[in-house]
Amino acid sequence: MPIVRPYDSADLAAVLAAWENASKIAHPFLQADFQAQVRRDIPAVYLPNADTWVVEADEQVVGFIALIGNEVGAIFLQPAYQGQHLGKLMMDQAQALHGELEVEVFEKNTIGRNFYAKYGFRLIEKKIHEPTGECVLRLKFTPESPKPSDTTS
Repeated sequence: MPIVRPYDSADLAAVLAAWENASKIAHPFLQADFQAQVRRDIPAVYLPNADTWVVEADEQVVGFIALIGNEVGAIFLQPAYQGQHLGKLMMDQAQALHGELEVEVFEKNTIGRNFYAKYGFRLIEKKIHEPTGECVLRLKFTPESPKPSDTTS
């Protein structure tokens, strides 16, 4: 049974592996030097400043989600585990913590865009990502209010 739990420093190698393997298929358009800098920044900059959760399946860490407030800074899952609702499990954790969520995704990242659209994110802004020159989409998820028939009095 998959579980989502808080990140521990012992998870670093698995988190980096998930990022690297998923990024290869989601971001083939990014330059190698930019990717190398991101890999250095994950343990040095991003993880220390984010609320990070990992997902375990088959008794191993196979993905993670990093939150900065209600911003999804990163969500990556080993390719072999994609399509098994583990990304949704991590996003559900983020949504339970923060309600409304925002995220930026590269326009060319069709894997990520499809995932966010399926989860219910909507486009709020389109801009250029200065470090890469690539177009990024800022998306927002707003939970639906319960319908009167869904509530108990």
